[in-house]
Amino acid sequence: MTEETIGKILYTEDEIRARAAELGKQITQDYKGEELIILGTLKGAVMWMCDLIKNINLDTKIDFISASSYGSGTTSTGIVKVSKDVDFDLYKKNVLIVEDIIDTGFTLNYLKKYLQDRRPKSVKICTMLDKPSRRRVDLTAEYIGFVVDDLFIIGYGLDFDQKYRNLPYISYLEPSVVPEE
Repeated sequence: MTEETIGKILYTEDEIRARAAELGKQITQDYKGEELIILGTLKGAVMWMCDLIKNINLDTKIDFISASSYGSGTTSTGIVKVSKDVDFDLYKKNVLIVEDIIDTGFTLNYLKKYLQDRRPKSVKICTMLDKPSRRRVDLTAEYIGFVVDDLFIIGYGLDFDQKYRNLPYISYLEPSVVPEE
């Protein structure tokens, strides 16, 4: 893949950081006086999570969870597999799942139910990107960075075959280079 396969910049690093600051302030207000466990979804949410947590002024604990419904393909199978679980006891805790992008919703819908089985006080979702045109389950994030069109999004943690995660902005692959399944 070459730069000719990358579309225009949808959101710059400055725009992403500014939105993380806005949401961080909102999250701080919403959980004022309470502890918050922040769970980043590996690997895509790492960059977004770093920007977000710098702007949350609360007692926090962070951890990561890894789950996917994509396998090695570009479309969701609908079958979710958890490959790295949470290390904390979530009982009666406020949990915020930090996600890179909500597409079909299969993975996050599964994760939310999976975590609710541990009887936390609350489970909410903060996503950098929301792609509602592809949603296949009834799922809405409480905190949304940006809404994107039905494109194959890359950059700022999001990848195509583990490439492009390090782009300091959000873009997309030109449709002509995305393999169909």
